[in-house]
Amino acid sequence: MIRKPKMEYSFTVATKFQDKTQTAQPPHLLGRTGNGRSPGPVERPQKTVETLLRVWFYLRRQKRSLILTAVMVVGTVCLDLSGPILLGKVIDGHVVTRTADGLVRLLLLMLMVYVSTGTLYLLQSHVMAGAAQRTMRDLRADLFDKLQHLPLNFFDRRIQGELMSRLTSDVENINQVLSNSVTQIVSGTLSTVGVAIAMFTINPLLAAVSVVTISLLTLLGNRWLAAKNRARFRAQQSALGRLYGFMEETIGGLKVVKAYGQEQAFIRQFDEVNEDFRHAGIRAQSFSGLTNPMMNTIHNTAYAIVAGVGGILVIHGMTTVGVIAMFISYTRQFGRPLNEIANLYNVLQSAMAGAERVFEIIDETPEIDARQGEASPKIRGDVVFDQVSFAYRADVPVLKKVSLHARQGETIALIGPTGAGKTTIVNLLTRFYEIAGGTILIDGRDLRHIPKAELRRQLGIVLQDTFLFTGTVRDNIRYGRLDATDDDVIEAARLANADTFIHRLPQGYDTVLTERGSNFSHGQRQMLAIARAILADPAILILDEATSSVDTRTEKHIQEAMLRLMEGRTSFVIAHRLSTIRGADQILVINRGEVTERGTHAELLAQRGFYYRISSSPLKQHGTTIKRCLIESS
Repeated sequence: MIRKPKMEYSFTVATKFQDKTQTAQPPHLLGRTGNGRSPGPVERPQKTVETLLRVWFYLRRQKRSLILTAVMVVGTVCLDLSGPILLGKVIDGHVVTRTADGLVRLLLLMLMVYVSTGTLYLLQSHVMAGAAQRTMRDLRADLFDKLQHLPLNFFDRRIQGELMSRLTSDVENINQVLSNSVTQIVSGTLSTVGVAIAMFTINPLLAAVSVVTISLLTLLGNRWLAAKNRARFRAQQSALGRLYGFMEETIGGLKVVKAYGQEQAFIRQFDEVNEDFRHAGIRAQSFSGLTNPMMNTIHNTAYAIVAGVGGILVIHGMTTVGVIAMFISYTRQFGRPLNEIANLYNVLQSAMAGAERVFEIIDETPEIDARQGEASPKIRGDVVFDQVSFAYRADVPVLKKVSLHARQGETIALIGPTGAGKTTIVNLLTRFYEIAGGTILIDGRDLRHIPKAELRRQLGIVLQDTFLFTGTVRDNIRYGRLDATDDDVIEAARLANADTFIHRLPQGYDTVLTERGSNFSHGQRQMLAIARAILADPAILILDEATSSVDTRTEKHIQEAMLRLMEGRTSFVIAHRLSTIRGADQILVINRGEVTERGTHAELLAQRGFYYRISSSPLKQHGTTIKRCLIESS
């Protein structure tokens, strides 16, 4: 499958922002290459009762609405039961005897009963819809909160569109059940019990014929459908998640698709995914379509049997026409809830499958973090990696006993071929991933004992592909420190050499950025990211190819801003431009997860090793990047 290049994000407070364009990407959050894993939907054992209890845990918070709805449901059922009784009295007392006295009063009473029934149905639907929406608000909040606290390797295994499907489609399926189906199920159950009691009280023989016929046929039909539906609806939801993921990824990478002329290839791939969803939908909905015809056949059969048996009883003087009319009406009322519940069965199956998928996310293990609440000194920036090892996959080591010491205020440059482990080093420093072996110390404290929120508040990160949020320029810079004043924002922009171009914008600092800041140039986005980092005033700075992919003039402005930002701070610089790293206090050459060379620019040249070869390459002229030198050297 052809995939778009990884879109990274740039931010200062690492716990607050995440690139929404990341879809099924490998674990190199700050990197550019993948590990080749192909994510897919994770199936769980079906736990219907457990899932229902967990949904009820959320719903029961709406006690007042549930009690009010229950009272109205009971009232509705009582009114429903009284309608056929009044009908029987009208027939036996007035129609058969042809007596008009009191007929108008009974008819008006029937009218009041039916109007009241309709009103109560409307009110209970309104109240229950409100309770359902509040329940879904709480469930969505818990789901979104869990997503913010999951480790990044969780997102490495998931397609973003599939996660969005759980946040939207699956939650909406649960909402539909709570809004409409719960009251129908409760009222249907009460109505069925009440009708059965009323029928057996009036005429046990007709009641037995009606109840046994409808119940037996409905039970047999639903048992046959139940074995087919659940798996098909779960497959349909999984196929929908894959379809969402493909569409979102393709739209996000549309420029790359067009640049390489791959429109037709993606159309063909979309047709395959779309066809899979169509087949899953047909398999699920085909059985859903059998429910109505089957239930109608059952009920019509029951009506015919009741009418036939009742007619025989009337002929033999064992009952009256009014009773038969009453029973036909009760038979409809007995069969209607069963029919509604049968119709809702497919909706319930889809909702339960969706609820399982939602709770699957909520049950995920959150990020490991240090104990909160302990007072900690401000980070100074002395960083030590001591024999650090790490692997994204157990069988593929990425770092092999890497050691380094960055003293407070020093600049450490990391160079090496793609996939060597440079980005992994800063991923571990930010605790996006936990080390497998060794120790990382900051100011002598074990990194694992520093709460992530505290650590990331004192980190600043500027990446090659800057992530900007939809909003104003001012707001995007202020993400570095949310309590910053407007003057602080302007000063940070000035130090980042961004103030000049911002003032030329139509609304200045109040100019609204489109998604990911696509209405700004790459260099402008970089300067805004630097301004964001300046505003945060971090103790440790990470610069990942922050000056690549820009023209020479813009690079000069960005480098000036970066020098101001790096002043007095411990800085880790991943760069492919030789000019960016010459002045570093230490330059580490990383290859295959190991530090193969280390020293200053002059010391490494004197060693006449790998760094010397790429520095001496004629390709380094005219701003050529180290990456090209590496390619040529290989």
